[in-house]
Parts: sequence; C-alpha cells; structure tokens
Amino acid sequence: MEKLLKPLRDRIDEIDTQILDLLNRRARVAQEVGHVKNKLDAPIFRPDREAQVLRQIVERNPGPLGNAELQTIYKEIMSACRSLEKRIIVAYLGPAGTFSEQAVYRYFGMAIDALPCPTIDEVFRAAEAGTADFGVVPIENSTEGAINRTLDLLMQTPLTISSEISILIQHNLMTRTGKMENVQTICAHSQALAQCQGWLNQHFPNIMRHAVSSNAEAARMASEDSQVAAIAGEMASKRYGLQVVSAHIQDESQNRTRFAVVGRKETEPTGKDQTSLLLSVQNKAGAVYKMLEPLEKYGVSMTRLESRPAKTGNWEYYFFVDIDGHVREEKIEKALSELKDRVVYFKVLGSYPI
Repeated sequence: MEKLLKPLRDRIDEIDTQILDLLNRRARVAQEVGHVKNKLDAPIFRPDREAQVLRQIVERNPGPLGNAELQTIYKEIMSACRSLEKRIIVAYLGPAGTFSEQAVYRYFGMAIDALPCPTIDEVFRAAEAGTADFGVVPIENSTEGAINRTLDLLMQTPLTISSEISILIQHNLMTRTGKMENVQTICAHSQALAQCQGWLNQHFPNIMRHAVSSNAEAARMASEDSQVAAIAGEMASKRYGLQVVSAHIQDESQNRTRFAVVGRKETEPTGKDQTSLLLSVQNKAGAVYKMLEPLEKYGVSMTRLESRPAKTGNWEYYFFVDIDGHVREEKIEKALSELKDRVVYFKVLGSYPI
C-alpha cells in the first residue's frame, strides 16, 4: 500500500506547494487593492464583487469538487485576503453560539471580528454609529414568519440592506453528558421550543420546558447545570462543551431563517439581484392593487409581500415588498417611478445580490 500511495502523496505535496504560492500571490494583490481603496476611501468589503467571484467559480468549476464546497473554500480565501486590507467588524444578535453568529461566519468567513449584541436594536445601533462595519439581523423564518422587531427597525434606520443569508436551522438536544438522566428542565428560546414541540411531546413529554433569551443562553445554562438540557445549534455545543443527545430534532426538516446584512454603503448591480421596499398606501378600496400595478406593467416579479401595522391607531399598514432586480435596472427604475406616485410612503431598503 505504501508503495502505491507514496507517488500520489508526493503529487499532493507538490500541488499543495503550488496552491500555497498562489494563495500568497493572491494575498499580495489584495494588499495592493487595499492601498488603492484607502486612497479613494472606498469600502473594503463589496458584497456585489464577492457575489460575482463566487458565481464565476461555480460557472468555471469542472469538478469533481462540488459548487457548495468550492464556494465555502473561496469565502474563506476572500475573508483572509480581505483581512489584510482591514479586519471588518460585524455586529450580530448574541450571545456567542447563536444561529446569528453562524450566519455571520457563513457569509463573511472566519477572518473578521464578530461583535455580539444583546438585542436587535443594539445591532442596528452599532452599525449606525460605526462601531461595526455591518450588522446581521434575522428577518424571516420559514415556519414562524417575519421577525417583527427587525421590520420595525428597518422603517427607521438610515442603513441599507446589502446582502442576505439563508441558513438551515437544525436544532440539537444537548447536555453536559450526552444523556438525559437527572434532567429536570429543557431550555431554549421560545421560537426553538415551538419548532421542536412535536418531537419533544413524543420523546420527553414530562420534562418541564423553560423559555430563555436565546438558545446560546440555554447552552450556557446546561454547561453549568447537569439538570438542564438545551436546544441549540452545533456551534453552541462546541462553544459550551456540550454533548448532543439527539440531533436535528426540529419538526420541519427544511426550517430556514433568512438574515439581512445591513450597512452604510449601497451595492452595485451584479445581474442577479433583489430589491427590498417599504411602502404605505391610503386606507381605501383598491389601494394595494394600484400600488402593485406598475410591477405587472413592467414585468417585475414580486417575491415577497409582508404587512406591518403603522401603529397610528387608524388601521394603516406598511408593506415590505421584495422584487427581482436592482434599482439601477431600467425596468425597475420605471416601475418604481410610477409606483412612488401611488403611495403615501416609499423607501428603498436596499438592492443586493441574491
């Protein structure tokens, strides 16, 4: 076996040397890019540019590596090279070990400074004040619906949505020992308890359930008390040294949460973009139909329509609308120009790569 493997291993070592040389050559070019950006006061992180790079990788990939695996590798390469220009700070809904933190590293790579915040309000505040370069906030769950606090803050913030992240939510039941002996309480965020209700009713119907501020907080509690089991993600189990009792206990196997990346810079068109809008109309018959009519007229596809009370006491609503395309595309410009004349409130929340 050794005789057969040695020449293959030698070839791998040779290729690894070439890869290392190419990675460092790429890093040196990234440093030159950083010098140019500093002179021009240009943003270090460009979501549109990185989205284009990842799409090109997929288009050029001959295999056998899968597209998802290659994109993961390249995200880390870009993250490491970007950190040579400037290490960006990303605020997220903490504490450490949450799905929000997972979304941050999934999107930006590991070569960043992640800033956990106690509330969604604090995430927005950090990005608005410049304490963080970007904020990552949950905006929608496929089973539980919209995250209302995020929608409320998007009405008020000067920030724009510059990217989105969608991650599969996989809940694990975990304890200090990996067993349920002596466990008196199962802790998790209220939303996680709801998403695992059927499984819990079947397997542990008699154990008390207690809602806490986050799944990461539940994991922290379980790490300190053998009578507590937590429901949380894989990142929390590693961070708090817990053992998984049962994996993927969520009732919906395809449960996903969509996160928005908010920042102070607008993104350039990439050819595959989405635009989020905030609209309000007068409370009268046909107003919503007339609001959306320009989208049909110009062939603009609407992918999401979410209503939110305007809190005026007059039964008025704001509408969160997602459409395919970038605000700089001609048909989008025309559609929005007409739409703007039909509403009492109009705000572009951001155009960003899908």
